[in-house]
Amino acid sequence: MHMSGESLLVILVVGIVAGWLAGQIVSGTGFGIFGDLIIGIVGAFIGSWLLPQLGIHLGTGIASAIVNATLGAILLLLIMRLLRLQGGWRGRWGGNWRGR
Repeated sequence: MHMSGESLLVILVVGIVAGWLAGQIVSGTGFGIFGDLIIGIVGAFIGSWLLPQLGIHLGTGIASAIVNATLGAILLLLIMRLLRLQGGWRGRWGGNWRGR
């Protein structure tokens, strides 16, 4: 698969914008520019899979890609928050596991 420089730039911009928007909507989740980029890109994958499964089609273009990725990123952040509130991995295996 060959990806042009413009395609990569669009993916990065959509990821950053979507991650930032999701971080603003789901307050209390600031991950910085690289974290927002990763959250946005993973959110784009989640949104592009989940929305068609639900019968939701937003159309084409950069605006619909940003909305799609933002919805997926919001879902990802809410799941991450839910796992963090329930203790997540740190609550189960972290902490004082060495018996100090």
